[in-house]
Amino acid sequence: MRLRSLLMAGLCTLALSGCVVSVSETEHGAGFAPLGHGPLANDAPHGISQTRLQVLDATMRKYIDDGKLAGAVLMIHQDGREVFHGAYGWRDREAGDRMAEDDIFRIASQTKALTSTAIMMLAEEGKLVIDDPLGKFLPDWASTTVAVTNAKGGYDVVPAKRPITIRDLLSHTAGISYGTGPGEKAWKDAGVYGWYFADKSVPVADVVAKMPKLPMAAQPGEQWVYGYNTDILGVVVEKLSGQSLDVFLKERLIDPLGMVDTAFCLPPAKLDRLAVVYSAKNGKAERAPSPGALDGVSHIGQGAYANGPCKAFAGGAGLLSTAHDYSRFLEMLRQGGVADGKRYLSRKTVELMTHDTLVSATYQPGQGFGLGFRIMLDPSKAGQPGSPGDYGWGGAYHSTYWVDPKEGLTVVYMTQIIPAGGLEDQSKIRSLIYSALE
Repeated sequence: MRLRSLLMAGLCTLALSGCVVSVSETEHGAGFAPLGHGPLANDAPHGISQTRLQVLDATMRKYIDDGKLAGAVLMIHQDGREVFHGAYGWRDREAGDRMAEDDIFRIASQTKALTSTAIMMLAEEGKLVIDDPLGKFLPDWASTTVAVTNAKGGYDVVPAKRPITIRDLLSHTAGISYGTGPGEKAWKDAGVYGWYFADKSVPVADVVAKMPKLPMAAQPGEQWVYGYNTDILGVVVEKLSGQSLDVFLKERLIDPLGMVDTAFCLPPAKLDRLAVVYSAKNGKAERAPSPGALDGVSHIGQGAYANGPCKAFAGGAGLLSTAHDYSRFLEMLRQGGVADGKRYLSRKTVELMTHDTLVSATYQPGQGFGLGFRIMLDPSKAGQPGSPGDYGWGGAYHSTYWVDPKEGLTVVYMTQIIPAGGLEDQSKIRSLIYSALE
C-alpha cells in the first residue's frame, strides 16, 4: 500500500464513525458505506443493498485476476452519500504499483461535460443563446460546406443548408466528425484528424480555425455525428470569456467544486499517480507503447500530459481527473446545479441539458442526446437497465459515468484501456448496480 493510503487510514481512524477507507484490491477490494451514515442531499433517500454490491466487487476483482483489466476505480454515490468505492488492480502493473482511489486518469471525452457546462454558464450570463449561429462568435464559421458521396466513388462539395448553431455543437448534430466521412482525405491533408489535442503544443483555436475551410460530414441538424463539436465550443468559451479554457474551467468549476486533481496538464509532483494506459490484445490488457501514436482516430499510448508545454486546452478530450473529483462535478448536476450551497447552473438549465434535444437526427435505440449528454429514453428499447432520464457519457480510454436522478445515483468508473477490445465490464457494472437497488 502506498504512503498516502496509509495516511488516509490513519486519519480515518481518528475521524467520526461512517468513514470508509479505500484499500488495495488484494486486501479488501472495495469500501461499503454503512447505509446509516453519510450526509443526505434530500429528505427522500433511496436504498441500495450492500450485500448485492459485493457481487459487483467480486466481478471487478475477476476482471483484474483474468488480466482483462490492469486497474480501475469505481465510485458510486446515492442521494449525495458514497455507498461504494473500490480501487482495483494496478496503476502500473509492470512496476507493481497498486491502484489507489486518488489516482489520476485521462478522461478524454468526459471533458465534454465540463465544457458544455461552461457554455451554459455563459448562456446564463446573457453572452449567448444556444440557437445563435457559431459564426456570430467565430466569423470564419459563418458559412460551411458538406462533402457528399458521388457515383464515381469520390465526393462533391455542396454548401451547408443553414449555419451551424451552438445547439448543433452541444448535441453533436453539426455534421462535424473527427475528420472521417466522405471528405476524409481533405481533413487528413489539412492535418486535422483524430482527437489528438491533448498531446499537442498548438493551441486548439489554431486548429479549429482550419476546420471551416474543410467539408463537413453531414448537413447541420440532419445527423448525429461525433467529432470536434465540443473542442469548438471550448474556443467559443475562450472568445466570450476572454480567458483560456483551462483558466475558465479552473476558476468557475474545478476549484470551487474542490476538484483538486483535475487539470489539462499534470504537475510533476503528481506524475506517480497518473494511471498507465493499456490496450486489449487477445482478451488481455497489455501495456500500451510510450509515447505511442495515432491508430485510426484514437491515440494509443501513454500521452504527453506531463511533458509540456501545455497550450492545447481541448474542450472535447483534454482533461485529467480522478473518480472523486468527477463525482463532485456529477453531484452538482444531480442536485440541479448546486453544490455545498453554491449555485453553478440554474435548475432549469440542468433540465434543458439533460433532456433529449434531437429532432431530425437519431442517436441509439431507446436513447436520445441532450446538450452534452446521452439521455436514456426507454431502457427496454435501449436493452439495458436504467431509468428514463438518466444521462451520461464516457471517455476513449474506456472510462464512463452516468447520473440517474430518479434513483439518486451518480456513478464514475475510471480505467485506462484503449482500445477496449470488446470488454463487457461497463454493461456488467451498470446491471449489477441496478440489481442492488432497493
